[in-house]
Amino acid sequence: MSIDWTHFTPWTSLAGGILLGIASAMFILLNGRILGISGIVGGLLRPRSGDIGWRLAFVLGMLVAPTLYFLIAGPTTVRIDAGWLTLVVAGLLVGAGTRYASGCTSGHGVCGLSRLSPRSLAATLAFMAAGFATVYLVRHVLA
Repeated sequence: MSIDWTHFTPWTSLAGGILLGIASAMFILLNGRILGISGIVGGLLRPRSGDIGWRLAFVLGMLVAPTLYFLIAGPTTVRIDAGWLTLVVAGLLVGAGTRYASGCTSGHGVCGLSRLSPRSLAATLAFMAAGFATVYLVRHVLA
């Protein structure tokens, strides 16, 4: 195994992690809710009165932020080493796992672990193990 030093980005990764932590902390302190993307988007699929505005604003912010970054920093090169079928199957599996775990990586992995939730620890260990196993199978067994 080797590190691709030309694409190794520790400082931008650290900055992104800090921003995610600050956003999660602010979200729970200001709204009293966990910052879990699947729960926020899922709430739009089953809307409740008075609960739609902030969810739409959150999703809109997730769409506007990369657009603003593109306008300020310029285009970036995106490389996806998978076909459309693989991406669709992966998305469906992630969606099923999110539903089964009652949350996603942001809800369990970021917010749940920081709250020392045993359920979030179990969910995070399960989806990390599944991710490791999937990468190993796809890159080393099925390749």
